[in-house]
Amino acid sequence: MDNDTQPTGAAPVLTIDGPSGSGKGTISRLVAERLGWHYLDSGALYRAVGVAAGWGDIDLADPAALVRCTFDTVVDFREEGGELRVLVNGSDATGELRTETAGAAASAIAAIPEVREALKERQRAFRQAPGLVADGRDMGTVIFPDAGAKVFLTASAEERAERRYKQLSDKGVSVNLSGLLREILARDARDASRAVAPLRPAADAVTVDTTGLDIEEVVGRVLAVVSQAGRGRSQQS
Repeated sequence: MDNDTQPTGAAPVLTIDGPSGSGKGTISRLVAERLGWHYLDSGALYRAVGVAAGWGDIDLADPAALVRCTFDTVVDFREEGGELRVLVNGSDATGELRTETAGAAASAIAAIPEVREALKERQRAFRQAPGLVADGRDMGTVIFPDAGAKVFLTASAEERAERRYKQLSDKGVSVNLSGLLREILARDARDASRAVAPLRPAADAVTVDTTGLDIEEVVGRVLAVVSQAGRGRSQQS
């Protein structure tokens, strides 16, 4: 199957991939809302496993234990007051999932092939009518290679660190900007160099550099990609 061909009758998918801090979550949620489509935060699944592993005192260097944890972890997404809440094994872990510790754990376990395989079908199950916006790092390359529209969001490491700094500071979390920049650069290197599903744009993805752009400008560019993809499918049919 060609990467740009969706199965007949399958719900359309827009994949939005990119590095940490590129704005994937915010943009994906807004685009899904504008389109009236479902939304998948794939990173939350990996973070949930990382949180569950922490709760169970599981060694992140023990692949077999992490695979068992992946299968045992129940993750539920709920919309409450316009905010997406994430429940891990019945407990609201939304706040904990957004910590740097959870992010580091997610990045570490995402490099384990067996964990990625265990989560693959769980992610694909989110593909339902009328459509899905899938946000992550390998949505367009591995999970939904047949997606009709693909975007790769990026931004300079410095701007991504500043965004994260503001986000955490606004929540009253004490953080160090230079430390955040080091963590982002380290995560970029780790995600791009892992043997399985490395972070990279899909061959047919449209790259959108969000450096210096406001949210509405980015949303507009992403919606334009979806519109163009739709026109392309109409002309082929």
